[in-house]
Amino acid sequence: METVVIVGSGLVGKSWAMLWASAGHQVRLYDVVPEALASAPGQIKEILTLLEAKGQLRPSKLNVQEQLELISVHPDLKEALRGATYIQENTPEALEMKRNTFQLLDALLKEVGNTTAIIGSSTSTIQGSLFTNGLSVEERSIVVHPVNPPYFVNLVELIPTPGTKPEVGIRLRGLMESLGMKPVILNKELPGFALNRIQYAILNECWRLVNDGVLSVADVDTVMKEGLAPRYVFMGPLETAQLNAHGFVDYCQRYGQGINSVSQTMQEIPLMSGESCAEIDRQLQTILPDGQLPQRRAWRDENLARLASFKRELGL
Repeated sequence: METVVIVGSGLVGKSWAMLWASAGHQVRLYDVVPEALASAPGQIKEILTLLEAKGQLRPSKLNVQEQLELISVHPDLKEALRGATYIQENTPEALEMKRNTFQLLDALLKEVGNTTAIIGSSTSTIQGSLFTNGLSVEERSIVVHPVNPPYFVNLVELIPTPGTKPEVGIRLRGLMESLGMKPVILNKELPGFALNRIQYAILNECWRLVNDGVLSVADVDTVMKEGLAPRYVFMGPLETAQLNAHGFVDYCQRYGQGINSVSQTMQEIPLMSGESCAEIDRQLQTILPDGQLPQRRAWRDENLARLASFKRELGL
């Protein structure tokens, strides 16, 4: 059994707490905002109870009450770190805040004599070396980037820094797999990691298609929802290409030159601002006004929960 400290009790932090508890691990929640910390257990109970009623809980040998009993709140971070084996940091996406948090963790872990706990950061674009370099915890620190919400989306990116010991990534990969996650380990550190670099490439071309008057916002999203996404739910773009020909080598021979020729027309990387940003937003507001975003997020999460259950049934 692991003793896990979750630093930050927001949406991602609560999802991490639920994931670790579902696998039978002790979870200690910490947050700098006392009110957020105090309300977290009740919110987690409400979420798990609702998921149980819908048959959407992650597979576990423990019922909801048993999972809840594994989660405790700790207003004192120093005390929470005593005996911890894994720490998951979930502070906002700001380099200075990450750096300050890791400096604090570095100091407190020294004070409590914890020299072995692995520290994961949930940053989605910032290279871990930028906020761990020079700290004594660098060799056991690693970026652990989930996809929101991680309770329903299994991918987690593991990105060691140049100073991370190799065994940290290996051990953490095993732990993530034991939670039912699908970890990938990047062999080198780079901005945006893998998921966001792919996502940004898609967003850049979607921007161009709207900005150049080729498609409306609604039609761009339809291309993804009704064209690419149905296949990508079950297989990645490389396997999709492999299946679209007599293997991947045949695909490259057939389409490689065409892909290169089209890609040459994609022009420079756009800066997403100004009049084009306002026009895309105007069209989005006619489809989904910002005031309806909370309901739409709940709809998204409900569908992701159903999809996660369906993929488990298929053994994917």
